[in-house]
Amino acid sequence: MNLELWQWGLAVFAAMFIGISKTAVGGLGLVAVTIFANLLPAREASGFVLPMLICADLVAVKSYRQHTQWKHLAKLFPWTAGGVIIGWLAMGRIDDRQASLLIGVIVLAMVGLHVWRMRKGEAHPPGSVVFAAFIGILAGFTTLVANAAGPLMALYLLAMRFPKMEWMGTAAVFFFLINLFKVPFMMQLGLIDGSSITGNLALFPAVIVGAMIGRWLLPKINQKLFETFALWMSLIAGVKLMF
Repeated sequence: MNLELWQWGLAVFAAMFIGISKTAVGGLGLVAVTIFANLLPAREASGFVLPMLICADLVAVKSYRQHTQWKHLAKLFPWTAGGVIIGWLAMGRIDDRQASLLIGVIVLAMVGLHVWRMRKGEAHPPGSVVFAAFIGILAGFTTLVANAAGPLMALYLLAMRFPKMEWMGTAAVFFFLINLFKVPFMMQLGLIDGSSITGNLALFPAVIVGAMIGRWLLPKINQKLFETFALWMSLIAGVKLMF
């Protein structure tokens, strides 16, 4: 990865954002993905970021695994795995712009659906297999194509009305498993190679520092503020992906 000094500085900040996003403020993950997509070609950036995401996932799993809601993972993961395979097949058939536009439309539609449900006063979470399948497939597709499943998972967890610790534990294990599942697909596409691994090794310390900052920050965040921030970041992410 041939970057200027100032670009390496920006990459370090983005790597810290990845760590913080995994242990406290999920919306920063999309900021990090966007930064790397501007430092590298979009397809290359998708594979480059993956090892850093897994590194941060490990810290998050170690920190919050006791709060994981396994029954929801059992509902989501098979569908998400299917979505990853669909995304892998689609990578050679759609360009970066088409992928971003499609994902942005999906995220904004899900934000609208969530707000509509809340305004109707539907306080109980949707428990249907159809809902889990819908979110799972979309999350798998978006995470393979653009590492952009965060907003969709946030909307699922908002719908489930999890307290923030259960939210973090469930999301941590979900993304750790799905990111590991993605590795052979990314390698087959040539998006993870020796050069990207070398670059990741240089940035891993920043990821871990960010994850430690997130662990310190999370207990200080109010539950309502946590949910509101997640919803707004999902909205902003959807708009950014479209434009």
